[in-house]
Amino acid sequence: MDNNITFKDIKRSNYSSIYHLIYQKGKISKQEIANQLHLSLPTITQNLVRLEKEKLIEKSGYFQSSIGRRATAYGICTRAKISIGVEIQKKHVKILAIDLRGSVFQQTELSIHYSNVDRYYKEVSEAVQAFITTLDVDQEQVLGIGFAVEALTSNDGQKITYGKILLPTGLEIDAFSQYLDYPCELVHDAKCAATTELWVRNDIGDAVYLSIGIHLGGAIIINDQLYMGKDGHSGTVEHMIINPEGPPCYCGKRGCMETYSSISALLEDDESLDYFFQQVRSNVPSYAERWNVFLDHLALSINNIHLVINREFILGGHLSPYLNEEDMEILHEKVNEKTAFPTNEPFIHISRSPAMGVPKGAAIPFVQTFLDSI
Repeated sequence: MDNNITFKDIKRSNYSSIYHLIYQKGKISKQEIANQLHLSLPTITQNLVRLEKEKLIEKSGYFQSSIGRRATAYGICTRAKISIGVEIQKKHVKILAIDLRGSVFQQTELSIHYSNVDRYYKEVSEAVQAFITTLDVDQEQVLGIGFAVEALTSNDGQKITYGKILLPTGLEIDAFSQYLDYPCELVHDAKCAATTELWVRNDIGDAVYLSIGIHLGGAIIINDQLYMGKDGHSGTVEHMIINPEGPPCYCGKRGCMETYSSISALLEDDESLDYFFQQVRSNVPSYAERWNVFLDHLALSINNIHLVINREFILGGHLSPYLNEEDMEILHEKVNEKTAFPTNEPFIHISRSPAMGVPKGAAIPFVQTFLDSI
């Protein structure tokens, strides 16, 4: 036994173990906690009283019993703490609130056009504060606010390290946080989408996540964690050049994966995904051919990445709800045609993330940090 472990450490460990077991089980009785954790009933009672007093858990009904008194069920207070996610887009701002289970319980979308002026940052921040005010929570319940942006951000979430689409390189979180009395962070939107994917699934392990939205974004997942790399731009496959003579990219280069495998590359001006896929599923020849060419380019890029990282691929972002299993079969066939190592094992999958995966993924890290702290 480690001689450095104190009585205080043991008490802390019991407190943590009991809370996390209740979190994991959803509802559990005092006796079942004792059975699972091998702790005495007085120790469990003491910690349950403390957790209840701190409003982290609550009595949640009773378990059925054919004999004797029914056992009290304990569950976590899901809104003991909450977190806010904000997605900054060119013409809109999406705001949502999640509880300790990562469930969205309130959301809104506002029409606010982006402009790199103080007035914009103040307007968005005030909109976020107004949203929080409607939630009927105390200030200390709000763990923090994550701002999902179409830009690379520092690993500490304090500034934009590469911004060529909307928010500029060098912009600091203070642009928003000066108006908000909560911890705030900037997060790359593709990383947000991958974070939500990790939250809703526990079987990913290692994977490459491609967020196919208006713009393309990527993320590398290793051991169920986002791998940011030394400078925070691991996974930015969107700027992998697949044709030096290709279309110009917003980064200043030509023929990046972004210019072939984003929604901007797929759709024509004023065309919607709904309309495009209605035509594709109706086998309208010109649309079916455009979709086939898109999948061909995507397969080329996936194969290149797969040769370097021989792991599963997850396709997310705004495109994912429109994908079906036939698309995945075609994509696998196209990759097998291009690769030196064909496989019958499917390794490209459709995201399971919900529609609001980006702002949700901006909020989740605050919840994760809180849960890890208990």
